[in-house]
Amino acid sequence: MNIKQPNSRMCFICGLENPVGLHLHFYETEPGVVETTYTAPDHFQGYPGVLHGGIVASMLDETASRAHMGSDLQNPRFQFTAKLEIKYRQNVPIGKPLKIVGKAGKTRTRAAESWAGVYDAETNELLAEANALFINVPQEQFDMSRLNELGWKVYPET
Repeated sequence: MNIKQPNSRMCFICGLENPVGLHLHFYETEPGVVETTYTAPDHFQGYPGVLHGGIVASMLDETASRAHMGSDLQNPRFQFTAKLEIKYRQNVPIGKPLKIVGKAGKTRTRAAESWAGVYDAETNELLAEANALFINVPQEQFDMSRLNELGWKVYPET
């Protein structure tokens, strides 16, 4: 199983038209598990050679949320982050391939828990991880019929 999830136009993490975004593509590798890869460029560094911790946190946040989103284009689960606890185990390098994995945890009607980790793609060493709690975006706040306006779709590989 390797089902590509949708991207949007302007999301910082997955927005394909965001000129300063990461442009990540997410794949559901099994139910409740998503993966993506990324090689960070120099302009996202904190210290020389090290990816800024805020970028690491953003990747973990998005990946953890997407573990609950699934691959159903017509009924995605959009959520707000209620809590994000990050453990930075080692510096995350720029210029080296990374693998980011998200795993769904407990789910309730309006909330869900999940985990995400950033790995060195070559050594499979865990560099940073997060546990997260998400709250569903209220139906009255988000009109699902407007997904096209967001550019929410599966884009072909470029």
